[in-house]
Amino acid sequence: MPKYLVQRRFHVAEDEMPRVGRRSRQVIEEEFPEITWHHSHVVVDDEGVVRSYCVYEAPTEEIVLSHSRQLGEHVIVELYEIAGDVTPEDFPPI
Repeated sequence: MPKYLVQRRFHVAEDEMPRVGRRSRQVIEEEFPEITWHHSHVVVDDEGVVRSYCVYEAPTEEIVLSHSRQLGEHVIVELYEIAGDVTPEDFPPI
């Protein structure tokens, strides 16, 4: 199944993110059981804007977009299908 990297810019403060995270999980469990949320990295930029970089597994990009519309409180900045994953262990020293 395809994996997607979603970059979001939120319209809420950092202290509201636990509530948004719970809501995201609830929306997945109740409306989009075909999505697997692998993990997210949350950052706060220099202007105090909360951004996240989330990895999802889903049958289609449209399903990921539908989840985002249901969640609200953010905009998608970028959405990419992940071509593959690598780690340092994939590149042993010569």
